Amino acid sequence: MNLLDQKTPVSPMSEWVWRRRASGIAFGFLVLCAVEGLVRSCIHMFAPDSGAHSIAGMAIDVEGGKNLIAIVGQWGATQFLLALIYCAVILRHRKFVTLMLVIVVLDQLLRFMEGQLKPIVVSAPPPGAWATWIMGPMSVAALA
Repeated sequence: MNLLDQKTPVSPMSEWVWRRRASGIAFGFLVLCAVEGLVRSCIHMFAPDSGAHSIAGMAIDVEGGKNLIAIVGQWGATQFLLALIYCAVILRHRKFVTLMLVIVVLDQLLRFMEGQLKPIVVSAPPPGAWATWIMGPMSVAALA
């Protein structure tokens, strides 16, 4: 028996997350999240400035600029790993679509909260700042 096929403890939340069949909209939204995550993570990992200046408009020609580039690049590696997990669910383990969407909702919520607590000082908001305002409500709607 496969580890992923084993029964999980039954509670109202686990029943909803583990046994709920995801709709086509939920599945499609997870595909969108995976594609967006793969593109964004590759930019952060492979762009010479990790996209910090060229996309987000952050000053990298200051003291600590190279550290900023390194941190954004490492963040891209983490985003890449999460996008690969989304891809595995999409291609092989579709029963986890709802669980992945719960993770997407939490990710967007934490990004929003962190952005409010520690705002980025740039001339124009980076794409990730306004994308949270779009992806957050969409991810909640995809769970409905």
